[in-house]
Amino acid sequence: MNYRTIGSTGLAVSEIAFGCGGTAGLMIRGTFEEQLRAAARAIELGINYFDESPDYGDGVSETNLGRVIRELGVRPIINTKVEVRTEDLDDIAGHVERSVEASLKRLGVDWVDIVQIHNGPVAAKPELPGRAYNILWLKDYLRPKGALKGLQRILRDGKTRYVGFICRGNDARQARELIDTGSFHLVNLVYNLLNPSAGRRVPGLKSRADFGAVIDYAATHGVGVAVYNPLAGGLLTDTALTRQGPHPLSGGRSRSSEAYQASLGQAQALGFLSRPGRTMAQAATRFILDNPGVTTVLGGFSGLEHLEEAVPASGAAALSAEDMARVEMIWRANFDGAQAVPAPPGPTSLSPD
Repeated sequence: MNYRTIGSTGLAVSEIAFGCGGTAGLMIRGTFEEQLRAAARAIELGINYFDESPDYGDGVSETNLGRVIRELGVRPIINTKVEVRTEDLDDIAGHVERSVEASLKRLGVDWVDIVQIHNGPVAAKPELPGRAYNILWLKDYLRPKGALKGLQRILRDGKTRYVGFICRGNDARQARELIDTGSFHLVNLVYNLLNPSAGRRVPGLKSRADFGAVIDYAATHGVGVAVYNPLAGGLLTDTALTRQGPHPLSGGRSRSSEAYQASLGQAQALGFLSRPGRTMAQAATRFILDNPGVTTVLGGFSGLEHLEEAVPASGAAALSAEDMARVEMIWRANFDGAQAVPAPPGPTSLSPD
C-alpha cells in the first residue's frame, strides 16, 4: 500500500480507503463476523482510512464500525459527514455540532479526523424535499449560523482535526469559492473512466455531471481529493461486463433500467482494459491514482474478495500510453461507435461506495 498526504495537512492516508456506504453494503447489511474479518484484513493490507456518514444505513454503518474497531483494538483515520436537510436550515451550525456528537457516540470515539458537509454547494437556493440532502445553497455554507461556522466550532472544540465538503457535479465554481476561503482540507468528488471531468476537459465528451477540473484547483490550493464512485456504480467491473449478478450485500440502481444499460454499453467499450493479470476494477482504480492530485480512492467492499482485488491497484504500474490513447479516442467520440469488448471471466470485481 502506498500513501498520500491530504493537501497541506500532513495527514497521510492509504491510496485505497475503506468506504462504508450503502452501495457496497458490507458495513450495513453484513454480519458482524464479515465486517470484522474485512476490516482486520484491510488494516493488515495497509488501509488506514475509513470513510463514514450518518446517512449510511441511518447510523447503522457508524455503529458497526465502532464495534469493529473496539473489537480489533485499533484506531484508524476516520471521516464522517453531516447531512443538512430542510429542518436544519434555521441553524445549520448547531445542526453540525449535534450531528457530529451523535456520530461520535455511535462510533464510540471522542473525535474523528475529518468531518465533511455531505451536501454539494450550488449557486441558487435549492428545494430539499423530504429527507433530501444532496445539495446546499452556497450562501448556506457561508452565512452566519451556516455550515462553515458549524465546522469551525467542532474544530475549535477538538471534535475533528480537518473539515471538507462534497462535490456533486455542475458545481465547480461553487467548489472553487469554498476552496478559496482557505477553510477546507478535503473534497470528495466523482472521477472515473466514464466521467473524467474532475480531472480534465475532454473535447466531445458529454456528461450530465460536469466536475469542472476541480482536482487540479484543489491540489494547487493545498486541498486533498477523495474519489467516490470510482467504479461508476459497479459498471467498471468484470462482474458487470460479463453480466454476472451483483453481490448479495450490494445495493444501488436497477440494472434493468434504460440509463443503466446505456452506461453499461459505455463501460463495455472500455473492456479492453481488463486482461490477464489485471481486472477492470483494478484498471479503473489505477486510472484514478494516476492523477497526482487525487489523495485516495474510496473503495466499496461488499465482500473480502473485493478488498483483495482493490489493494494491488495501489502499487500497480500506471496505465500505458497505448491504453490511454485508446481511451482518449473513445472519450472524444463520446463513446459513440466504440466497439464493446466484454471483460474476460475473472474474479468478482469490487463494488464502489
